[in-house]
Order: sequence, then structure tokens, then C-alpha cells
Amino acid sequence: MRIACSLGSLLSVKEVISCSEILSKTNVDTIWIPETWGMENFSMLSAISSKTTAQKIGSSIINIYSRSPSTIAMGAATVDTLSEGRLVLGLGTSSLPIVETFHGYKFENPLQRMKEYVEIIKLTLSGKQVNYDGEIFNLKNFTLLIKPKRNHIPIYLAAVNQKMVNLAWEIGDGVIFYLRPINEMKETISRMQSVKKIDVTCQLITCVSEDSDVAIQRAKKTVAFYVSVGKVYRDFLARNGFGEETESILEEFKKSGFKSNHEFVTDSMLRSLAISGTPDECRTQFKRFADAGIDLPIIQFNPVGDTSESFKLFKGTFLEG
Repeated sequence: MRIACSLGSLLSVKEVISCSEILSKTNVDTIWIPETWGMENFSMLSAISSKTTAQKIGSSIINIYSRSPSTIAMGAATVDTLSEGRLVLGLGTSSLPIVETFHGYKFENPLQRMKEYVEIIKLTLSGKQVNYDGEIFNLKNFTLLIKPKRNHIPIYLAAVNQKMVNLAWEIGDGVIFYLRPINEMKETISRMQSVKKIDVTCQLITCVSEDSDVAIQRAKKTVAFYVSVGKVYRDFLARNGFGEETESILEEFKKSGFKSNHEFVTDSMLRSLAISGTPDECRTQFKRFADAGIDLPIIQFNPVGDTSESFKLFKGTFLEG
């Protein structure tokens, strides 16, 4: 089956490029590059496009508050040209703390904003002059000065709550899930795909080590981080079977930060959300997620110990044999 990799935000620029070069020699379908508050996404996608030839390259995700829709269209057209038509444009709303605290914008009307972004980006990439009158954006006489490599670049929407999930199936070429309990995800995919087929991806926190406990603790710390700082994930998980865990993780975070809040990530919660353990354990867990109806599982590389050695083990676990 198709398999993709995400090179996490905690890697350095050089590590992302090095890992991408290694992945270029595998059958990986797509290399996804995240954007949080470190590496700028289009720059990194351009860099790895020069180190790869066969793999698609994806943004996971470009948030729709820190750039105008025209700027995103320009960036997408540029990267798609540099990569010879290999870009997958992943878009998301990010979160209120990042948008308002780090970027200084109001986190308002995320659903309508996403709808208008996608419409404007598609119009812009078509090569036609854009005159757009929306509830949020009003554009007049905008045309790209360059001819896009493709008139249609696949757009995938990051979605958590049901309204954004519905929008992804309505206007997207694909959807990007993250931190979604496996049973709920299986049910959602089955229900949505019965109406209309799109490409379903899910980014899976993945930690591999010859010492299972070390990998598990690393994965629990990653889950605890997102539960602590990401209200949208915390609320979604609380509604889907993990209310006690999310409350405990948050309360411990308020007391002591990230020092020990991962201890409240239960084993059942971790199994439902992530892949962690020895290579054999991780391969077994991966199959469970693949069988949940995900078209393109995205294994998110989270180094355990030395990055280079950890990536060798990660690659050997999922991409060889």
C-alpha cells in the first residue's frame, strides 16, 4: 500500500534535508513537511524538491491566517514548478494561540475562511484573472505573472471537527487527520467515503526503538504536548472516549509544565492514537491503522535518541523488506 513520511518540527533544517535524501531512495509516496513556528514551509518544500525526484512533497500544514490566499497560491505555483508538478498543498486553520499570539490575527470564521481560501487558490492556479467577492475576501484583477506547472494542484484539508471534515469532502482532494482515535476514525472514514471518495490521510505519531519502553515514553510525551497546548485536539479527544485522560494531562501541565504530564497518557489512549515500541511492535500497530480505511498513512518521524541512528531504525521498520 501507499505510505508517506512526515519529518517532524523538532528536526533541524539540515536533518530534514538529510532525511529527505534518504527517503528519495525509497518507495515513499509523499514526504510531508510541517510548519509550526520554526521552519517556513514553502522554503523547506523547495529545498527537498531539489533532493528528490519521484516522491510527492506535501505541506502539513500551511495555515490560512498567516498568509493571504494569493500568497499561498503564488507559493504553491512556485514550489510546484520547482518540483516538476509534485506538490500536495495541505491547508489548515492552525489554532487560536498560534494565530492570535504568534501572528497577531483574530481567529475568526475558520470554516468560511477555509472555503474562500480554497476557492481563490483554485481560481488563481487556473491561470485566469481573479475577481472574487466573498464574505471575507474581495480580490480584483489578480493574475499570476508566471504560468503554473499545473492548473490544478491537489488540496488537502486538515480537519478535526465534523464541519471541517464535511468541508474537506465537499471541496478538497483529500483530508489530513491527526490525533484521531482509531475506532472513531474508522467510523468517520466509512461514513464519509460512502458519499464521496477523496484521498484519506492520517499523520501518525511514530516512535521506534529497540527498547519498547523508551519509545512508548517518547510517544506519550508527544501526545501530552498536543493535548496540553491544543484545545481543539483536547476537546475532540475528550468527546471521543478520553475525557478523564485529557483532564488529567491538562491539570498536570498547569502544575508542572511538560515534566510529568505524559504519565497521564494511558496505554489504551496511546494505542488508539500513535505507533510506538520495537520495530516488530510498530509494524503490527501500523497494520491496525492501515486497516482503518486510511488511503495514505503518514508516519511521523519522532527521533528516539540520536536522530541519525533513530531514522535508520525508523526506515528499516517501515520502508524495507
